[in-house]
Amino acid sequence: MRRIQNKDLAQLLLQLRYAPRGKRREQLAAAEQLVHLIDPAKEYPFEFIHYRIVGFSPKDPPDQPVVIGQEILSDLSVFISRLSGQLAEAVDPTCEPVYTIDGLIAHFGVSRRTVERWRKRGLVGRKAIFPDGHRRLAFSGTAVDTFAAEHAPSVRRASRFSRITQAEKSAIIRRARALASESQLSRHKIIDQIAGEHGKAHETIRYTVKKYEQEHPDKPVFRDTPGTVSVSEAADLYRLFRQGTPVKELMQRFRITRSSVYRLVNVRRARVILAAKVDFVASHEFQAEGAEQAICGEPLPGRPPRRAPGAPRVSRLTADLAAESLPQYLQTLKDTPILNREMETWLFRRYNYLKYVIHRRRGELKKPTPSSRILDDLEGRLAEAEDIKNRLIEANLRLVVGIARKHTASTAANMVDLVSEGNLSLVRAVERFDYMRGFRFGTYASWTIAKDFARKLPAEAARPDKARGQMISRMEEALPAQATQDIGDLDRAHRGLAQVIRDELDEREQHVILSRFGPVGEPIRRKTKSLREVGDELGLTRERVRQIELAALAKLRHSLSSEEFELLTGLT
Repeated sequence: MRRIQNKDLAQLLLQLRYAPRGKRREQLAAAEQLVHLIDPAKEYPFEFIHYRIVGFSPKDPPDQPVVIGQEILSDLSVFISRLSGQLAEAVDPTCEPVYTIDGLIAHFGVSRRTVERWRKRGLVGRKAIFPDGHRRLAFSGTAVDTFAAEHAPSVRRASRFSRITQAEKSAIIRRARALASESQLSRHKIIDQIAGEHGKAHETIRYTVKKYEQEHPDKPVFRDTPGTVSVSEAADLYRLFRQGTPVKELMQRFRITRSSVYRLVNVRRARVILAAKVDFVASHEFQAEGAEQAICGEPLPGRPPRRAPGAPRVSRLTADLAAESLPQYLQTLKDTPILNREMETWLFRRYNYLKYVIHRRRGELKKPTPSSRILDDLEGRLAEAEDIKNRLIEANLRLVVGIARKHTASTAANMVDLVSEGNLSLVRAVERFDYMRGFRFGTYASWTIAKDFARKLPAEAARPDKARGQMISRMEEALPAQATQDIGDLDRAHRGLAQVIRDELDEREQHVILSRFGPVGEPIRRKTKSLREVGDELGLTRERVRQIELAALAKLRHSLSSEEFELLTGLT
């Protein structure tokens, strides 16, 4: 039994189950009228579909904002069948002719599969009660005539299909084998010629030959019978295609046609895009008219984006850290560009818009044969988004080193490990940063990196030895002014946070907060205390300490920004 693929339309059908019977009749008629408005080649917002059926827009945003015409036609046929099943009435053949599926098969001389294809393309049928008491799909004469008129070429073509006898099958196979051995015609042209000679459809001849070859694998009709490509072979084909192997060589190696090569490659390309992580920070700018031209109208300055999408790469400098000594790494960082505020905002806007478009459009790739045009467009956007992400990471790597230096001054943590951990935090910060909030990315990244250090690194305080002190001195010389400024912002934020705690909380609340979340201003927190330990110190029960903590946090939420509150507690 077919199912409605669009989750929002399926949910709407469930909701209509509880509507009054008269209202459901109106909505059924509206759904049937909608079928004639849908163009299979166009896209429609789901709000339009919802409004045309029930008369008002949905309250909650749909999971799939835009739907493809062909897909919604297929789902509407199931929707109408299910809804009409709740309202089934007795057939009245006196008004107009009524066809069952078997009746359509006999009337047009087509197969049941053909009728099912017609239903997906817009042939409307309702569930009705027939004289024998059974419920079946009923197609009114008006609906059938309308569909036949709108799709006359395909209906005529389907009517040409007919069952062929065993003698005709043998004659077709003999003729195909003779043409394949005597001429240089392609498989497609040979089948076309035989179809004309026998007065049959091309698909009938193709299927007859294909079935014979499946039943007699040792007696192929054509000299070079196309092979069947397994899943692992399809993966190898895609890898070789990406490496630049000529298509002709792939055709010979896998024994498939040129069109099959491109079809398999496109399916793999679609899978790569569907599997890519495209989380984005939403903005009202993205839905404004002319957003594409305003945000992506100018070419990306600097290096061009890569066209081929692969696994997302981390910045080259980040990857090289483990292979190079720290002084060499710091020397390399001197050559990375620093972004001004305007360029930084421009890059983040474009980065998130590209991922927004990919997220919105990649539902179009779920077809059996995804469009090469759509794949090229989404691959280009994915590559450009990746390029922007790496540029933003590279421009802020010195900031990570600056924050790691402050932590190294108070812990025995390995400097390379600190920088590596900070670089991962920087990558996450780039993916989550909201440029619409107005502050610089360096400030946000400083909050994120310091918070991750406090959560993940051991709280083992130790004075740095002589060699480590020399390393820190070299780092201070290598750090640019921007990184120092961002770290200064973080220090001032710590001091401001400590002042708010002193001003807003009484002594007992201060003791509970500092014991539970650690001293403010230290780069690595000491071990915090449990509710029971704090209660023993104050002579209170565990539950009373918890109540004091909640009251103090409520006060701080009103006095601190979301970033300050998160820096203190680790809570969002």
